[in-house]
Amino acid sequence: MTVKPNITTLGSLKESGYTIKSIKDELRDNLIIKIRNKENVFEGIFGYETTVIPQLEHAILSRHNINLLGLRGQAKTRLARMMTTLLDEWIPYVSGSEINDDPFNPISRYAKELIEKDGDHTPIEWLHRDERFFEKLATPDVTVADLIGDVDPIKAANLKLSYADDRVIHFGMIPRANRSIFVINELPDLQARIQVSLFNILQEGDVQIRGFKVRMPLDIQFVFTANPEDYTNRGSIVTPLKDRIGSQILTHYPENIHVAKEITKYESSLDSRQNSGIYVPELAKDLLEQIGFEARDSEFVDYKSGVSARMSITAFENLLSTAERRSLLTGDEKTSVRLSDFMGVIPAITGKVELVYEGEQEGAEAVAQMLIDNAIKTLFTMYFPKVEKLEKKDIAGPFQQITEWFLEDDGFIEITDESSDEIYAKTLSRISALDKIIEKYQPDTRKEDLLFMKEFILWGLSANKKLNKERFRSGVFFS
Repeated sequence: MTVKPNITTLGSLKESGYTIKSIKDELRDNLIIKIRNKENVFEGIFGYETTVIPQLEHAILSRHNINLLGLRGQAKTRLARMMTTLLDEWIPYVSGSEINDDPFNPISRYAKELIEKDGDHTPIEWLHRDERFFEKLATPDVTVADLIGDVDPIKAANLKLSYADDRVIHFGMIPRANRSIFVINELPDLQARIQVSLFNILQEGDVQIRGFKVRMPLDIQFVFTANPEDYTNRGSIVTPLKDRIGSQILTHYPENIHVAKEITKYESSLDSRQNSGIYVPELAKDLLEQIGFEARDSEFVDYKSGVSARMSITAFENLLSTAERRSLLTGDEKTSVRLSDFMGVIPAITGKVELVYEGEQEGAEAVAQMLIDNAIKTLFTMYFPKVEKLEKKDIAGPFQQITEWFLEDDGFIEITDESSDEIYAKTLSRISALDKIIEKYQPDTRKEDLLFMKEFILWGLSANKKLNKERFRSGVFFS
């Protein structure tokens, strides 16, 4: 944060040559500078570089109020919050003003009377851009008084004023957000009569309180967010309000695993010890993100509700915590994520997906397990040959040596959740055919990824019905 300007009076402000801009002009001018300097305005936003961000920049350059329309977990609120970086770092306002009055163009009676009384000696304060962001979640119980304001009967009685006098108004959130960015999240949840109260603020700058019309040309950058599903489930944006919103921008989920991994890496809240003590194979990261893609396509998950990017983030945190807990129990100072650790991400999945009726019948945990299996099945064909349901007679399939190992002497593999790294490695090394398969089809596999790749083959064959996999209380059992 740079040093706050030391100008403290209106006279000094005039002498400095300072010029006031509207908030939309501030955003526009600062965006132009950043674009010319090829600066990344929306740091930490991935996958929107050629879709959402250009449209958002068009809207800012056009000085539009904005509606971000998309399913949950698509960074809508984050985009709105990051717009504060386009504001001037400090702006002056009349000291004591409830609505951040512009010293050169005051709109409240308080500021007008103060300037009239003190003239160039009117005290000035400075507002930092971080304090110029206001956010309100639209819920059915929000009132006009919350957003715009109401008459304060106690103030009216004490000052012996009529209710028509603007000095008896208790300002709501929107007037207090004058010269700021004001975000209303989930706009369709706002009752229609409350949405109607926003008409004139967006268009004319008039506010009506208890039937009294007050002319207040507020200077606000409005950003609304909405979920497309809300239009049918809980409400809609009334047409005249929608007509007054300059730009509607559609957000979306990551389009590929690479982008999804970038988001998860950026957003995950990990302890430094987890980062240094737990190795995560790249395949494990791919698999984790693939679960989200499978969920969005699953017949058991409500696609209208969406599958938030937060699912992958919390699942990744759970995955590392599962490996961390195991290493604490076994005494291993360092460990690597195992595929069996993915059982630890089930709570993150069940807490983030909305199931349709068939999914509820299956059960949340069963659907989560199914999504993990489907993700394994999808990625398996990218690394190894497709598993044929019916293999040709007398022609050995690529995985025949592995299946034969299990057939000999009733072979089985048991991988327990709390086994040490040494035992885990010994267990998988019993099947020498796994090394041959990796050597043939994935010869460039890193040494530290070998054990995960071996377990991945077993889970892949299980997902393709070539092996039996059973989950018991403390591990998995292949036969």
